Amino acid sequence: MSARYDAIVIGAGHNGLCCALDLARAGRRVLVLESASQVGGAARTHSFASGFQVSSCAHLLHGLPQSLVREFNLQAHGLSFAATTMATHALQPDGSALSMDPMHEAGSGLPPADATAYTDFRARMARYADVYATLFSTTPPRLSLQDWRERWDLLRLALRLRLLGKAPMRELLRIGGMNVYDLLDDNFQTPLLKGALAFDATLGADYGPRSPGTVLTWLHRLAGQQQAGSLGLAQPLGGMGAVCEALAKACAAAGVTLRLNAAVARITVHEDRASGVLLTDGTALEAPVVLSSASLRSTYIGMLGVEHLDTGCVRRVRNFRSQGLVAKLHLALRAQPAFRGLDDAALGGRLLISPTMDYLEQAFNPSKYREIPQHPALEITLPTVNDPALAPPGQHVLSALVQFVPYDLGPDPQAAKAQLLENIMATLERYAPGIGGLVLASELLSPADLEQRFGLAGGHWHQGGLTFDQFFINRPVAHSHQYRSPVPGLYLCGAAYHPGGGVSGWAGRNAARAVLQDGDLHGK
Repeated sequence: MSARYDAIVIGAGHNGLCCALDLARAGRRVLVLESASQVGGAARTHSFASGFQVSSCAHLLHGLPQSLVREFNLQAHGLSFAATTMATHALQPDGSALSMDPMHEAGSGLPPADATAYTDFRARMARYADVYATLFSTTPPRLSLQDWRERWDLLRLALRLRLLGKAPMRELLRIGGMNVYDLLDDNFQTPLLKGALAFDATLGADYGPRSPGTVLTWLHRLAGQQQAGSLGLAQPLGGMGAVCEALAKACAAAGVTLRLNAAVARITVHEDRASGVLLTDGTALEAPVVLSSASLRSTYIGMLGVEHLDTGCVRRVRNFRSQGLVAKLHLALRAQPAFRGLDDAALGGRLLISPTMDYLEQAFNPSKYREIPQHPALEITLPTVNDPALAPPGQHVLSALVQFVPYDLGPDPQAAKAQLLENIMATLERYAPGIGGLVLASELLSPADLEQRFGLAGGHWHQGGLTFDQFFINRPVAHSHQYRSPVPGLYLCGAAYHPGGGVSGWAGRNAARAVLQDGDLHGK
């Protein structure tokens, strides 16, 4: 069989769908191919026990741009929120807690000096995050700056930096490459506050709070929060899958064709140019443009083939670091658990177990030796507090991100996962006594499980480490940093590309812009 489209997008995650939607709105005939039976990639909702549903990987929105929600009219396509501007509650085993409200003001429990310092500090970091956010919609330029668009993008960034003022700009340059441990020690005294903030700087990353570059990853998260605006930290009604379901409906309304259960075996090349794809069932589909939101290795080495790449490119692709350290735990509970120091209303927020920066560092250390943490750091949500339909009446779901779990669990991964689950439950018992007796079913997904189930390279949230050598013009590798591959007609639009992970859609939208620019240049 053969069918012809203007563009074929591989993968119906949020980046692939955003890319397809922008192309369709520009008048292109677009086909989206998804190997799974539902859209969403890692941002989907699934059932893990009878009657219990949960967000598969990330369980909260922290960087969905309000501009995207408005422009694509996602609420008209079914997107709604069970909770927005959610508070964060940092917990201690003795029952004391520190709550940070949606406007990033410190709650009760902080000494006056730290409360004042926190307000000032977050204001400064918000200004830096605004500058960082400018990069999200910017295609990384070539160093030659041959295109006027590239010159304008860099000029816009330089202007934003200059408008910070001399002292703030110097401070940003000072802290940009720092580790978050030292930065927070410079500004605060309260261990619980520092532990909570350091958790955000390392969440989804493959290093601990003492590692250089953790201020960069924190700025990445803060920039996403800035773009989310009044949504703040949000829980979609129906789980994270609701975001991509709304995007899929918007795509359909724009004329995009979506095919599920359609796995791509090869990206076809004719006369040194991408010409379409070959599905695993033998179906051939033609298009002058192919965009892949799959991981770097699966796109270049798996679907394209090394015969179309030079040796240097293959080496860089194979050396791209993409092993994640976040596992995901789902618990089906017969009743609502009680956490020390929190009332029922607070259980609808985000709960952190990261009482100090040293606790976080000690949780990270074993991963360097492919060992599991004895006392893991956790981000916990009880999504059924805000969205009861995710579980049977009166029952609940607990969803937790578990830091830091190595990709390689050694010769007996199942035994390692069993020990990890035991360690997690022991940690939870210290903060929510009796929770073990409420468990009806559990599901623990290691980084390797996340890779296998959702196509996340190495189980890494960003499909590759977000470090200075894999950032902006260096992301993901040389000759592929502008969403264009070395093979004409093949573009890259997933989280492995700038600006990285997070449910924001920027990588997909920037890739669509690159296609449209090239089409204008070539008169297509």
